[in-house]
Amino acid sequence: MKVLKWFLAVCLFAFAPGAAMAEDLPQLRAAMLASGTVNWEISTIKTHEFDRKNGFELKVQDYADNGATRVAFEGGEADTMVADWIWVACQRAAGKDYVFIPYSRAVGGLVVKDDSGIKALPDLAGKKIGIAGGPLDKSWLILRAYAKQQHGMDLAAETEQVFGAPPLIFKSAFSDETAGTINFWHFLAKMKAKGMREVISVADAAAALKLDPDTPLLGYVLKGEYAAAHPDIVKGLYEASRAAKELLRSDDTAWEGLRDKMNAGNDAEFTALREGYRAGIPSGRPIDEAAADRFLRLMADLGGAELVGKATSLPDGLFLRLE
Repeated sequence: MKVLKWFLAVCLFAFAPGAAMAEDLPQLRAAMLASGTVNWEISTIKTHEFDRKNGFELKVQDYADNGATRVAFEGGEADTMVADWIWVACQRAAGKDYVFIPYSRAVGGLVVKDDSGIKALPDLAGKKIGIAGGPLDKSWLILRAYAKQQHGMDLAAETEQVFGAPPLIFKSAFSDETAGTINFWHFLAKMKAKGMREVISVADAAAALKLDPDTPLLGYVLKGEYAAAHPDIVKGLYEASRAAKELLRSDDTAWEGLRDKMNAGNDAEFTALREGYRAGIPSGRPIDEAAADRFLRLMADLGGAELVGKATSLPDGLFLRLE
């Protein structure tokens, strides 16, 4: 018995520091959209402990919509959230010290039924276009600029627009309520898996407009004071995100545990979503700030202050440099 007690005591002594270290990891509170595609990455980070391997614990708080995540973040209930950098630029220009770490460059496009006979944007003249979001949707604005440059077409004036939530726009495309559809990338991936055809992608339109398609639109947002006070955690978030992306990029088996989160109706949709996510992984190269500035100025021209606020040019320090 004495030997057994001595052995147990030694074991407890040996493992206690490790347990304490695990418990003592600093936490990063993340406000996330419960149904968002970012959960694929977040789930991968947690499953493979990429957060702990990079010196922090990611504590995820789920919310029903983007507005709620922003309220939690701005109110101090969360340390980070995911948003597009145009919104971050708007906030920064208004005096809020928010910074941005790239997460995804996945963008949508415009799709039509394969037998529609529509080959290019001018073929949509006089027809309805279903658009996820509203008149200030960034994909819609880019395609408007592209139509003007390439075809001399005022897409807004020469078509009828139907704005709505992504699922509603998804359904209207298959019920012949609209001739063309602009939707978020993951809805478009499923639409193409069901046989719809892409007329033009936002990435191709951006390239034609001399913008940089490699500029990530979405990213993790943090307050500058938090980033300055916790540089190791912020760098850990970046490294954990990159590790999850590399795993999801290279290993098909890593996706099997994500099927329930992906809401794929069949194998074709699952594959389309997986490949769409992979296509949206940023290169990791430094962001071309001159190209980002051109993009922001275009959004300001088309969307005005309602979209960009006072951010008519790229605010200094928006993109957080970690390398």
